Formats: sequence, structure tokens, C-alpha cells
Amino acid sequence: MYSYIEERVLREADYIIDHEVTVRAAAREFKISKSTVHKDMVERLKTLDPQRAKAVGNILRHNKEVRHIRGGMATYRKYKGGAAQP
Repeated sequence: MYSYIEERVLREADYIIDHEVTVRAAAREFKISKSTVHKDMVERLKTLDPQRAKAVGNILRHNKEVRHIRGGMATYRKYKGGAAQP
């Protein structure tokens, strides 16, 4: 793996861990596609730093578990015209 890819993967992982963000938010921050971020976190990070991969995996798993709630709240705000309480 090229060194610039390794550096990017580790920066993405640190960003996701520090800010507990979604793949989409990380992609937006690094100006790359969400598919690239996902591949970096799921495949490439395992070989570079297994401990970080586990931490990122926990965050991604949590985001997947609550995505239906986030989607429902977004729909609620769209049609009710205000901020909703979780």
C-alpha cells in the first residue's frame, strides 16, 4: 500500500474516533467518496492498526444501529418544521 494511502487511512480513523462521526461526515471532511472511506475503515485499517480498526468498527456499528432513528427524526423535522427531541 502506498504511504499516502496509509496516512490518509490513519487520519480518517483518528477523525472518526475523535469526533464519533458517520462515514458520510468523514468523507465530506476529507473530500473523498464515502465508498473510499468505508473501504479504508473496513479493509485497509485492519492491516495497519487492528486496535484502531476495532474502535472505528464500534462507532460504525453504533451508527448503523441508530440510522433508522436519525432518518425518522429528519422526516419529522421536514414535515413539522422544527427541531425534534430524540
